[in-house]
Amino acid sequence: MEALDQNHSNLTSDTWRRLDTKRHPSGNLFKGSTKVDEGLELYLQAANKFKMAKKWGAAGHAFTEIASLHFKSGNRLDAATNYVEAGNCYKKTDPNEAINSILKAIEIYTDMGKFTMAAKHHQSIADIYETEVADMEKAIQHYEQASDYFKGEENNSSANKCLLKVAMFAAQMEKYDKAIQIYEQVASSSLESSLLKYSAKEYMFRAALCHLCVDHEDAGIALTKYEEMYPAFQDSRERKLIKALMTHLEEQNVDAFTDTVKEYDSISRLDQWSNEIF
Repeated sequence: MEALDQNHSNLTSDTWRRLDTKRHPSGNLFKGSTKVDEGLELYLQAANKFKMAKKWGAAGHAFTEIASLHFKSGNRLDAATNYVEAGNCYKKTDPNEAINSILKAIEIYTDMGKFTMAAKHHQSIADIYETEVADMEKAIQHYEQASDYFKGEENNSSANKCLLKVAMFAAQMEKYDKAIQIYEQVASSSLESSLLKYSAKEYMFRAALCHLCVDHEDAGIALTKYEEMYPAFQDSRERKLIKALMTHLEEQNVDAFTDTVKEYDSISRLDQWSNEIF
């Protein structure tokens, strides 16, 4: 392994030396289109060698240089692609630097009107904030921006997936009104599709759980509204569970509440989010 690392170190050091020989007397790299092409090739060699050696920070730096050269040459799409590559490398060791790189790509995509691409990369940033940085507020911001871009491109399915992530985090942060509004919005949207309408029941259930966290009487009003929106919800196990829990809350019967949840979970397994809300 040490021999492999040394080999990669020698290779990349040689590449940097070759890059130095391309430097113009002014201090700028690669004056002229031919030298730019040579520089791009050398940086790509360096980036790939660093990736093979799992030197992710150095690989990210090399891809950033490639992106910068492409951008200065007017090749904006190639610049964005390589900023994303840099972000993917930085993600292994430096989440914040990964975010910075992907944001540069997003800026290019939005300037070019490629909002679907921008939306996908906002999702990537949201995922980094969620899984690596543990900053749910920032994750919400980027999922919301992704949803807006997807919606603008008539990709309602992807827009709703992003909104559902926002609702999940909002509820975990006890921002129940925000979560309720989103779950009801996505449920209503799902009912407009013959393929998606059956998923509306789940979103109504989640909205009702959030209502329970605020006021069990409001949950009752919400159930009536959901039954009108989707009559099949009336006979669902989810609705019956909410009704039972409303009674237990009114009676302040903690044991009955717990037993009812356990009984439901033994038949229809509750996910982690639902258990956290309970």
